[in-house]
Parts: sequence; C-alpha cells; structure tokens
Amino acid sequence: MRTVAVLPIKTFSRAKHRLSDGVGAPDRRELAEAMAGDVLEALAAVEALDGVVVVTAEPVAAAAARAIGADVVHDDREAGQSVAAAAGVRSAVSGGAERALLVPGDCPALDPGEVGALLARPVRPSVVIVPDRHGSGTNALLLTPPAAIAPSFGPGSFARHASRGRTAGLPVKVADVPSLGLDVDTAGDLEALAVALASRPGGARRTRELVARLVPAPA
Repeated sequence: MRTVAVLPIKTFSRAKHRLSDGVGAPDRRELAEAMAGDVLEALAAVEALDGVVVVTAEPVAAAAARAIGADVVHDDREAGQSVAAAAGVRSAVSGGAERALLVPGDCPALDPGEVGALLARPVRPSVVIVPDRHGSGTNALLLTPPAAIAPSFGPGSFARHASRGRTAGLPVKVADVPSLGLDVDTAGDLEALAVALASRPGGARRTRELVARLVPAPA
C-alpha cells in the first residue's frame, strides 16, 4: 500500500506568532525553519513512507523538501493548515497514494521509529488520530484512504476529526505517538519540548541548539 506523508509548512516569517510575548521575530523565524528541517529529516528516515508531499509558500522549505526527494505543492493561498493539508492530500492521491499521514511542521522531536510503528498498524479503511499532549487537538492524522475525511485542524480538532470519521462510517482510532505530541505553539509547549529533547539523545539536531538558547535551563 502506497503511503505518503503530507506536511504543510507556513512561511517562516508568519509562523509562531503565539510565541511573540517571549520570543522575538528573528528567533521565531529561525525556530520555524529549524523545526521544519528536523521534521523533513525525520520523515526521510521512515522506511515505511513511499513519499512526502510538502505544501508551502516558503522558498527555503521548498528547497529543503526537494533536497530529500519530496514533492512540493506551492501554497499560493496560505489559508491555514487544514486547507494546505487538503491540497497535499489531493496531490498525494494524484500520485497514487492509498494512505496519507498528515503531520505538522512543528514537531521536531519526531521519531522515525515511532512513525514506523504507527504505519505498521493493520491497513484497513479508518481514521487514526494522534492527539496533541493536551488531548484536545490533533497533531497527526493517518487516513485510509487519503480522502477519508476533510482535515480540520485547530483548537478542538480531535473531536471534529472523530466526528467526521464516524459520519463517514469509518472506524476511528486513537494512537499514542509521544514524539508527535510535542508541537510548539505556546511558551509552555516550547518548555515541554526543551525538557523532552534534554531527556533523549539524537534527533532534532537543528532545533536542539536553538531551544537551549531560547529556554533558560532550570536553576
């Protein structure tokens, strides 16, 4: 079964505005670039993936995506993660994808082994939701077939995705993928990522050094 990851990446200068109280614009841009690079590197190491589609208007992200052999869809609207993810799904389907993994660009701790284990689940029509660390949002969707439901990311998305899956008559399952739970939207998320990276070796090589500078070590 051909499985393709779909990765929307917002223009770096527009990313992570919710961090603006404690992180300046240059650092937010650098953080967005570092995280996207680490996610791309991790996805490239997942043997069970047959391809990656990146949806972006960011030239640096597009170049990094092509460097790992990913397909790039230009996001000429930048109308949000859900719209970009849907565009990526359409591209993946046109390329023959039979299953799609929708992932965000701000989970730099993404572990290729954990993603491989997720993709090793029995393959049948379903909606598999990977929740965020709070349990109310969605950090990844594994959709079989790729257009099983329309993505609807954002606050409260876990419940929306579950509802859409049930309405489509598909089994809805929840998967625990710890490294995918570490997205970065708030100062608290950044602190949680810093703790997680400090506790595990390897991975997120671009993000580690930057986070160590942005998040003071505990006294």
